[in-house]
Amino acid sequence: MKKDIHPTYYVDATVTCACGNTWKTGSTQQEIRVEICSNCHPFFSGEMQRIVDIEGQVDRFYKKLQARQDYVEQKKARETEKVSPERPVAELELGKRPTDALAKVGIKKVGQFMNKFAEGEEAVLAIPGFGQKSLIDAKKKLRALGYEFPETEQAA
Repeated sequence: MKKDIHPTYYVDATVTCACGNTWKTGSTQQEIRVEICSNCHPFFSGEMQRIVDIEGQVDRFYKKLQARQDYVEQKKARETEKVSPERPVAELELGKRPTDALAKVGIKKVGQFMNKFAEGEEAVLAIPGFGQKSLIDAKKKLRALGYEFPETEQAA
């Protein structure tokens, strides 16, 4: 081994952390300062609130999770809105004449139309200006939107 080429080794070097923790170890430096140690690191201390996250991976994960949750809630809202009894009859696009005929008798929402239909097809056909073709079109549109009609017996 050559003389005078190796650094001095200190058996009792002092290590000081930013949190105030100190300990002795062997090193080529007499005093060492560190920013984080086993007392203050979240992995060793169990404090999950202080996650050392340099790249923002946790934030990105929570953003994706929130976006998924928002998507699911919007989808549910659209499905419930699709068959809502509060939907205006005008959205069925039956035409001006049948829509006006329903409005004259006070039927402006799909729920009101469904209640009238529950009384029977004759009750709906008794509305002035609302004929058989309008009834067929209304039933097709409502079924396409997901509404269910009670089965009525057809007159022979």
